[in-house]
Amino acid sequence: MKTLRLLAILPISLVMSLVFTEANLAQIPNVQINRTFQPDPLVLNGKSGGTVKSNCGNITTEPSQVIQVTESLPYLRLTVESQGKPTLLIDGPGGRFCVMADSYSGGKPEQSGYWQAGRYSVYVGELSQQQHNYSLSISQHNK
Repeated sequence: MKTLRLLAILPISLVMSLVFTEANLAQIPNVQINRTFQPDPLVLNGKSGGTVKSNCGNITTEPSQVIQVTESLPYLRLTVESQGKPTLLIDGPGGRFCVMADSYSGGKPEQSGYWQAGRYSVYVGELSQQQHNYSLSISQHNK
């Protein structure tokens, strides 16, 4: 009898687990980019940093943004601005890249060039222990 009760509870707990997992995935902003996306630049906002220490600063466990590039693009530029010391961690079809601010970028982490079609998880990290509001600019134009 106890085994039957456990089997009856198991599917309910499995369903609840899937519901909560779906709810968490739904909170990650997902943007589709193609050759004709508008406006250009597209500006997304959020909070930098997180509790996970990485080689690319402090990041969150889930991506700050998910970008779906629907067709390969000869040029795309991502730039992040923040009051803190932001970093940009991009995990996509071509690999995982960490971008730190430098003097060339004016203190703003930036990744540009050819982007192949696929799903890109973007983490806006922070070198300090704090969190700051950020603006992530996505453009097909070279400054």
